[in-house]
Amino acid sequence: MHNYTTCYIHCPSLILQKTTREKKTKRAKTSNLIIFSFGLVRDKMSSTSSSLLRVIKNVVSSSSSLRTRRSASNRRIQAMASSTTNPIATFDTTEGSFKAELFVDQMPLTASNFIDLANTGFYNGLHFHRVIDGFMLQFGCPNSKKNGAANAGMGGPPPNSKFTNLATKEEITRDAREGCIPDELTAKISNEPGTLSMANTGAKNSGGSQFFINTVHNDFLDWFDKSSPSAHPVFGKVTEGMNVVMKISAVETHPNDCPKKGVMVNSITIA
Repeated sequence: MHNYTTCYIHCPSLILQKTTREKKTKRAKTSNLIIFSFGLVRDKMSSTSSSLLRVIKNVVSSSSSLRTRRSASNRRIQAMASSTTNPIATFDTTEGSFKAELFVDQMPLTASNFIDLANTGFYNGLHFHRVIDGFMLQFGCPNSKKNGAANAGMGGPPPNSKFTNLATKEEITRDAREGCIPDELTAKISNEPGTLSMANTGAKNSGGSQFFINTVHNDFLDWFDKSSPSAHPVFGKVTEGMNVVMKISAVETHPNDCPKKGVMVNSITIA
């Protein structure tokens, strides 16, 4: 049995590491058509005024047509984006309810694994077994039906169980030992406040049912951040009820980070 953690959290220097990322913005460039057309205008200066006028009209017409095509393309892209709706998970807990969007569009394997476990009732009646104020809340171990259980944090899904990747429709089989799934290190989504991120043992392909909710920006846990060996892919984000998440994060805990008063998830429903 392995202890599924958010890895290296007891090292203050790692917790305080923050990596500033440059945000690259694509900017539209001036059309070569306009530059070429103005070159024609310059070359035609010796021509008759009527010829010059025709060239200028062509420049204006071509430029306007180009802007129209770009505008139509942007509208199509925006329409496609708005038509994609990710599933929403509703967490009903003993401290209140909150909702989270599940990133099936960007993290289909990991999100589909979570959705399958939620739909089969795997998470019902489990407790948050690890809560660290100013860091994260960890949940999803099947050994946490009793708050404070000694082996909480060491379990996962049933070995060899199956689920469907909702994006590709491919059937996925969890591994034969501990029900783990392959690491999905694709979308570069940072461990920002409110994000749901996979817990693992620190080894490759060791994530299963356990995950954590970040209450601060833990960018050192990003799989694409090379400042630490931690690699925790994000697959969702809280959209409603972040106050409930923060309420849970403030509960009194034992030295092992287990809440003294259990916080149970009654159910997780997907819509």
